[in-house]
Amino acid sequence: MTEYEIDWGVDAKRLAGIAQDDAGWYASMAATLARPGDRLAVDIGCGGAGMALALAAALPAEARVVALDGTESVLAAARAAAGAAGTRVEFVLADLAEPGRFPALLGGAADLVWASASVHHAPDQQAAVSGLAALLAPGGRLALSEGGLRPRHLPWDVGVGTPGLEIRLDAAQDRWFAGMRAALPGTVPMPYGWAEALRRAGLAAPTTRSTLLEQPTPLTPDAVTQVLAGLRWRVDRLRSADLLDPADTATWDQLLDPDAPTFLGHRPDLYHLEARSVHVAHRPT
Repeated sequence: MTEYEIDWGVDAKRLAGIAQDDAGWYASMAATLARPGDRLAVDIGCGGAGMALALAAALPAEARVVALDGTESVLAAARAAAGAAGTRVEFVLADLAEPGRFPALLGGAADLVWASASVHHAPDQQAAVSGLAALLAPGGRLALSEGGLRPRHLPWDVGVGTPGLEIRLDAAQDRWFAGMRAALPGTVPMPYGWAEALRRAGLAAPTTRSTLLEQPTPLTPDAVTQVLAGLRWRVDRLRSADLLDPADTATWDQLLDPDAPTFLGHRPDLYHLEARSVHVAHRPT
């Protein structure tokens, strides 16, 4: 396994936790996207099935909600979450790299297809978008949650190391993403934005809506735990790819050590600020 490969099975528990933490955002997106006449909604690369559960709650009882993912352990965690919530969702093992299988698995054309942070893992992103667009019934919508602004949590100067620590973490993450894309077999560049990708897939009236997610200081204890977990995950992934400056790595080790006097968990000025973009277009009737 290379430094740019992701073991989604190992990440299954983390993905389930993220889906639970982001339940409010998923509910607001589902309320915006769902229509009373929808009868089939699909969550592609469902992860913790946050959107699948939100759609099941937002749509009429007779509507089907199907969640697809390419990793069985991820689906198992999602099934457990759906079972605990008492929500009707059908879970199907299917990989985004095999879109030709989707129509038979779904058993009909979809009124709504949602894909969050999954298409950017496809070697040919435009082909993936076009494959998802082909699943739509006339008037059906494809919604891609991609891009936005990465989370920020810290003041520019944290009193340890060189100021601008989070800015450099974002830059390292950009280098990781570029390496991940380059390492995909048969990777194809997509030198344009997601709304244009929807247009090139034959869909009409692409729009983008970005949502600001903000938790100002002081954060709740649960929010602090979420912030620290997210930072640890990012730092560990970039450390394993050797993309962090050694001095910054040492700084992060101090900041994320519960026994260190500089532990971020003790700071009263942690916050959460990010923006998420959702790009939507429909199949012409």
